[in-house]
Amino acid sequence: MNGKKYRIALAGNPNTGKSTLFNQLTGLRQHTGNWPGKTVAQSKGYFEHKNEEFEIIDLPGTYSLIANSMDEEIARNYIAFEQPDVTVVVLDATSLERNLNIALQVLEITDKAVICLNLIDEAAKKGIEISEAKLQKKLGVPVVKISARNKVGISSLLDAVLSVVKGLLPLSPFKMKYGDEIEERIEELLPDIQSIYGSHLPARWIALRLLEGDERIIDELNAKLLNEKKGGHSYEFASGEY
Repeated sequence: MNGKKYRIALAGNPNTGKSTLFNQLTGLRQHTGNWPGKTVAQSKGYFEHKNEEFEIIDLPGTYSLIANSMDEEIARNYIAFEQPDVTVVVLDATSLERNLNIALQVLEITDKAVICLNLIDEAAKKGIEISEAKLQKKLGVPVVKISARNKVGISSLLDAVLSVVKGLLPLSPFKMKYGDEIEERIEELLPDIQSIYGSHLPARWIALRLLEGDERIIDELNAKLLNEKKGGHSYEFASGEY
């Protein structure tokens, strides 16, 4: 053991087998409480793989990270602001077209991600074939097929996670491109955002949220900015100015 404990966030839609994977990895080395200041349950656990220690957080199951609900807000804020070493996005292999939405939203926030295609046994029964190699090439991050309940592919998944946290894989996550006007506005905002946060927070994602007038993310940013000053001046974002 090197003394470092890597943090994994588990994200995904409800009913994708995310919690099954969490339980398989942690066994009895887990505990449940509430997210700070929230009534939503938080499950956290620990495991080891190839002499490395991991802490894993099972984020609330959500269909998006737009933050229209408390579950969505918790999931997206953890990925964006707590910055886990890797986010594993668990998708239902029997309904990939519906599940990919949250994967793309995660990739807007973080480059450090692994896509986990769960329920491959159920997909096979339905005659669904998925090329993880083609999907990995398209998404620009590792894609691994597993069956959590049957303990199939979990070791391969953890190898991919380990490669990402140790920086052993070149990552080029797929990023959504928007219309010319939106892209221009993003470019205008990026220097100001980066001057405040540097590389600490996902600047492009923050710019998109500001352009949307996302009140919750503005509140989160302002709460953080109150504690950060540059040149003796406080920085504050306001809604309706982008």
